[in-house]
Amino acid sequence: MQGTSGLIEIIINNRYTFTAVILFVAGFSNMMLQQNLIKKVIGFNIMDSATFLFLATRGYVEGRVAAVLQEGLPADAYVNPIPAGLVLTGIVVSVSVTAFSFALIQRVYRRYNTVNLKEILLIMREEGEC
Repeated sequence: MQGTSGLIEIIINNRYTFTAVILFVAGFSNMMLQQNLIKKVIGFNIMDSATFLFLATRGYVEGRVAAVLQEGLPADAYVNPIPAGLVLTGIVVSVSVTAFSFALIQRVYRRYNTVNLKEILLIMREEGEC
């Protein structure tokens, strides 16, 4: 039983990393297995969120303070602000890609009257576009 308790302790100590991995796998599976284009975009967003969670948790160090200079504190007393900046930049890019994807899906729906990838490919083959 000691092996099981050790594994549980590792999972508890790394709970945010395990959560990020589970979310990433769920998003990736959704993106690969769904035929609905909107559901694929949602899966991609879940993957993005998992990546942001992972980066944010890796950037935080217990016992350190925010990267706002205070007199008398050494440089190693601060949390590294670069992961937080990367997460914020990633969120902006993710929102932009999502908006662009939905705009493209809307155009595809107007053209083919469906958002199902298999149906779109069948219609394209019938019309000689593919």
